[in-house]
Amino acid sequence: MALQCGIVGLPNVGKSTLFNCLSNAKAQAANFPFCTIEPNVGVITVPDDRLNKLAELVHPGRIVPTTVEIVDIAGLVKGASKGEGLGNKFLANIRETDAIIHVLRCFDDDNVTHVDGTVDPVRDKEIIDAELQLKDLETIESRIQRVQKQAQTGGDKVAKQTYEVLLRYKTALEQGKSARTVTFDTKEEQKIAHDLFLLTTKPVLYVCNVDEASAATGNAYVEQVREAVKEENAEILVVAAKIESEIAELETYDERQMFLEEIGLEESGVSRLIKSAYALLDLETFFTAGEMEVKAWTYHKGWKAPQCAGVIHTDFEKGFIRAEVIKYDDYIVYGSEAAVREAGKLYVEGKDYVVEDGDIMHFRFNV
Repeated sequence: MALQCGIVGLPNVGKSTLFNCLSNAKAQAANFPFCTIEPNVGVITVPDDRLNKLAELVHPGRIVPTTVEIVDIAGLVKGASKGEGLGNKFLANIRETDAIIHVLRCFDDDNVTHVDGTVDPVRDKEIIDAELQLKDLETIESRIQRVQKQAQTGGDKVAKQTYEVLLRYKTALEQGKSARTVTFDTKEEQKIAHDLFLLTTKPVLYVCNVDEASAATGNAYVEQVREAVKEENAEILVVAAKIESEIAELETYDERQMFLEEIGLEESGVSRLIKSAYALLDLETFFTAGEMEVKAWTYHKGWKAPQCAGVIHTDFEKGFIRAEVIKYDDYIVYGSEAAVREAGKLYVEGKDYVVEDGDIMHFRFNV
């Protein structure tokens, strides 16, 4: 399950600096690699200490982490919703992503000119929000024209529900609110809303790019952003991108950790960013562990055993019989699958088992 996050932001907010931090192979430990698919697309492994600890016990032939794609999306200008600048490409690229990483400038620096003359992260956020909202409003109004008559005069229940969903979105967008602020109670409405693929329904991680002094604590600009997004389904992450890029240049893992500790951080902004993106999308990880490989697999929180089996191969889901499950903590305590079995801590689960984050799974199937 490939997760794709798009980095967006106005010029000179630190968007490219953050992307370059991700693209530097030295940025993390050896098991945290990065590769480039295209000039503006990178694939980076998701940091997970559990994977390494399992590998230390199993001694597999290889370790396979799960990955995330990071897309450095072309800059945006006012009028993008009408095709100004690279507007159409910008909006198309966002539509293809699962989540948006919105970088906001939250630092003062006379040597870095702001495109609008002054530092105001809330204003910057609103510029991009407005362009995305205008594009969504255009989509909504087009759909309304197609279903309005059928919804109002016919007996089509789906058309009526679709029309009501569209009207609720239209009201929010006309008020300058993003579509993600609108919630629906029924599964039918939720499906209709999902199938509209609106730009502003995508979950957003706001990255407040701060100076070194604010890396651990944030600053007044960050608090302004928190206040502005409190009603959104969004998360905020404080990162000092310039410092992160300097840390990435250090040769050894120990040197990088020492630098992080000096500025009051336990882990790098890159690690926190990827973890936050996963949490934002309600994604979790299960593992498979054997002599050939120890591997991390991504699944949606709440999925049952057969769905998770399908992440490995569709045949596993189709022919699912049962799942053998070991809890991560039990594996670490007992040290091997054999010891876990002997202790009676290996559980056999059926089709209704809801997989938990960190489960070590072995699927039995027949096709």
